[in-house]
Amino acid sequence: MTRIYLFDWGDTLMVDFPQYQGKMCHWPEVQAVPGALEALRRLSANTPIYIATNADDSSTEDIKLAFQRAGLAKFISGYFCKTNMGIAKGNPEYFHRIVLELDVEPHDITMVGDSLENDIQPAIAAGLNAIWYCSKDQQCNDRQYEQIRVLEELN
Repeated sequence: MTRIYLFDWGDTLMVDFPQYQGKMCHWPEVQAVPGALEALRRLSANTPIYIATNADDSSTEDIKLAFQRAGLAKFISGYFCKTNMGIAKGNPEYFHRIVLELDVEPHDITMVGDSLENDIQPAIAAGLNAIWYCSKDQQCNDRQYEQIRVLEELN
């Protein structure tokens, strides 16, 4: 049973606009992906939610500011990023460190992300549950992973 949700940031909860560079908190616009606000509101009522991102140019404060601008920060219990973890998310060790930090068993955490290589496969290798957020824009032909097409499918 999931006791903690761990979400990817870009293109899972917030739109990663390709035309903008640098820290998302400084972008002219920030926007939640469709369904993110409703899903986080519902899930956070019973389950802590954390962010796991590979962003290497943003501090946790920068990430929180971007979430505040999008109206999502009030649902987030904490942020794990490459800068405060000292390791990239595509490595199972990244997820092992989160498990230690949160003082839970790996199977108590469900990682939700849009990248098989950076989110799903290393989370599973670290013993976490994982759900591939394969949005309507993506080709999702690999059925060996649990998948959702919209965030509202999470429960």
